[in-house]
Amino acid sequence: MSIIFDSTSEGSASAASDTGETAAESLRDQRAHLRFDKMFTVRVESLLFGELYCVARNVSAGGIFLEMPDPLPLGAAVRVCFLTPDGTGEVAATGEVKNHYFINFTQGGATRAVSGMAVRFTSFENESHHVLADCLSRMRVLH
Repeated sequence: MSIIFDSTSEGSASAASDTGETAAESLRDQRAHLRFDKMFTVRVESLLFGELYCVARNVSAGGIFLEMPDPLPLGAAVRVCFLTPDGTGEVAATGEVKNHYFINFTQGGATRAVSGMAVRFTSFENESHHVLADCLSRMRVLH
């Protein structure tokens, strides 16, 4: 499953219709960061909501999509910590909850649902941005 959450401008759907391209094509072209889809465990810390563990589904240098049953409120400040999926290092970043997603789909004939939140990274700790950039360059998957 691919989740789009790293668009760079508001109103991209209307801009896309003016040029004849679809909204999805417009969003895909606006992505500022390489990303990869890989499921792994992430620890999320919040002064207001405590510590919780969830599943990362999509990560880039700009942010991360976290699958969780009850997303934190929009605008919530969080600290996200995880080992890179390839095991080469640890990333610790602060960020802000930017979007909520509630996705319904079918898999093997059964109806399923996933909910979660997109977190935009605002800063990295202890050179974590280099660890993440290195991992992304080795594991990148362009969507």
